[in-house]
Amino acid sequence: MPAPLSTSPTAPPPRPVTAGLYLVATPIGNLRDITLRALDVLSAADLVLAEDTRVTGKLLSAYGLKARLERADDHAGARAAERAVAEIGEGRVVALVSDAGTPLVSDPGYVVARAVIEAGLPVHPIPGPSSLLAALSVAGLPSDRVLFAGFAPARSGARRTFLESFAGGRETLVLFETGPRLRESLTDMAEVLGPRPAAVARELTKLYETCVRGTLAELAVHPALDGPKGEIVVVIGPGEARAASADDLDRALVEALVRLPPGEAAAEVARQLDQPRKALYRRALELKAR
Repeated sequence: MPAPLSTSPTAPPPRPVTAGLYLVATPIGNLRDITLRALDVLSAADLVLAEDTRVTGKLLSAYGLKARLERADDHAGARAAERAVAEIGEGRVVALVSDAGTPLVSDPGYVVARAVIEAGLPVHPIPGPSSLLAALSVAGLPSDRVLFAGFAPARSGARRTFLESFAGGRETLVLFETGPRLRESLTDMAEVLGPRPAAVARELTKLYETCVRGTLAELAVHPALDGPKGEIVVVIGPGEARAASADDLDRALVEALVRLPPGEAAAEVARQLDQPRKALYRRALELKAR
């Protein structure tokens, strides 16, 4: 029987783990999805900042690792950022993990990473599991042009307004959703986005992993999606090309201006709706001035 990769004489040796912040991707369900590099970093870390120390504690225990754990969720982000900058400044290794998947992708950690970057200290990605990419790979939908939109608003009215900004998009759209909201959310998606092909992926990498495919309207009533739990990934195929109306452009710009400055908002809508950026930029400035 061949030796494990980690001990094989032909395997690349581990690199030294030097002082800095390491953004470590962790398994989204199956603990065996941890990478060798992630284990190297977690083993060497002087401090591990975790979304939930109990969840991360179980991961470390599964691999016989011990580390000083501190919380770095949305409520403790500022304190965790200060601690990270101080520790790295003194030559220590700090790892940042979320409960599952890649940190900062609809998960806490931005405040910490931003603070370390602004302090001029090194930040390293340790890539690995991602529910976004896992769902996209099995959805059976185009993956050459993809827009990740995170979580849609919880209330139907706000969610429908949010979805309208993607109505004219010709890229595959990826969203996160929770189990209790899935039915209502899929219904809104079907009504706003139309009869697009889609896939709902849940329990990814776990024992009851499922990926249900169909149109949005079909998925909204699909019996296999009764009572889902946990976080779910919805992958929606591109919409058909259509001419965007002035109202479509204004709605998309208004939504983008909530998050972005005029130039970036115009660039985003230009990509989504295949419109000239310069004209959208002028309109974005007009809307911003109102």
